[in-house]
Amino acid sequence: MSAQLTLQAPTALPPADVAPYLEKLWGEDLQHTSGAATFSLVVYEPSWLQQQLIRTGRVAGPLTGLLDRDLIAAAKEAVPVLDLPFSTAVMDQRLAWRLGQQPGDARAEDLRGQFVDAAISAHMPRRLITLAPTLEESRPLETLVAAYCPLPDEGGGGPACGDVVVLRGGREVIKNKLDLVLPLISDDLPCWVWWNSSLDEAPELLEALAPPPRRLVVDSSLGQPRRCIDVLVDRIASGQAVNDLNWLRLRSWRESLAMVFDPPSRRNALDHVVQLDIDVEGDHPLKGLLLAAWLADRLGWELVESYGVETDWAGTRREKGIGAEFRRRDGSALQFRLMPVPVGSPKIHPGALVGLRLICAPEGRPPLCVILCSESGGCMRLEAGGMASMELAEDVVPLPNESEEEELARLLSGGHDTTNPLLAAAAPIAAKLLPS
Repeated sequence: MSAQLTLQAPTALPPADVAPYLEKLWGEDLQHTSGAATFSLVVYEPSWLQQQLIRTGRVAGPLTGLLDRDLIAAAKEAVPVLDLPFSTAVMDQRLAWRLGQQPGDARAEDLRGQFVDAAISAHMPRRLITLAPTLEESRPLETLVAAYCPLPDEGGGGPACGDVVVLRGGREVIKNKLDLVLPLISDDLPCWVWWNSSLDEAPELLEALAPPPRRLVVDSSLGQPRRCIDVLVDRIASGQAVNDLNWLRLRSWRESLAMVFDPPSRRNALDHVVQLDIDVEGDHPLKGLLLAAWLADRLGWELVESYGVETDWAGTRREKGIGAEFRRRDGSALQFRLMPVPVGSPKIHPGALVGLRLICAPEGRPPLCVILCSESGGCMRLEAGGMASMELAEDVVPLPNESEEEELARLLSGGHDTTNPLLAAAAPIAAKLLPS
């Protein structure tokens, strides 16, 4: 990445002066450049978890909106203290809510929107607008503006310059001042809207910020599963370009599964699947449902029915899962089951995959059982039950170590002015699998 130079320290302005100031900035102070002909990026960045961890004194500032190691460690330490299930993920909104019930009034410098991740800034957005709601709902609106360019020895002063706008204040205050934000988004450049929060939150604000043809980036692991999948399906059906970070995290699972069936001796086994089992962490099933829906679409399975199921874990607790029956292309039935499993050290995002089992019964050959796990030793439940009579193919899936910002940067680098066709096909099937 090219080093960057902020041409001036972020300037605090009255909200009504932001647009005139930017016009003057580019018309006079930066008159030798028209700015980068790239894209606008609008980020809704509440960072409720980090705000609450700072307020309760569990982490030090500044408030950046980034998931660093200290924040992740502090969040995991807080889970048992707050009497939450051990399978509660770091980004589970219930953790931030429970922290909000704890006492504390610590404060830290707020650098959201000013602290731009290197992976994103490397693509030189023409304008980066960050909406940074605060825990104090009544806090008045503050606006900050800054310009940036590459350093001169990196080609600075040319058309790669851009600007940064930050709006900070209570959530309702920000929503009521959107008439100041929307004119800052140029119709001449592509615009991405990254909703970096729960999809349960502020639906009216999401509608106002991300109408088509703006490109929407969400994370379907954050929010109630039905709300998340409905947002995906509705936005895709409208023709909007939608990108789901939860879907992108399935990439290594899809690639690993494809590699298992790459040998010619196994390829036709996919036409004879009789059972699919998926285990997920916690009670958010959407990632597992998207993976099952992708398989169903690729292999031409027709959904017959879906239903709820229960599993008794050693007589101590009952977990609610999802079952379904599909019909293969040849008319034969196959069974699907997705179950939440108890884990003691969950991943960062709710509903991470623990394991997958796919059983095939090709004619004239022994059954084939494929088991993929997120870590060695994590698939004992899937390994049980009649495996001795089957050909067993087992592997550990290499999980991506990329942050949300790095995943977003991957999207920005590729353009993606339409929804990924695999996601577009899988989302409606996942919506049907999720019991109402």
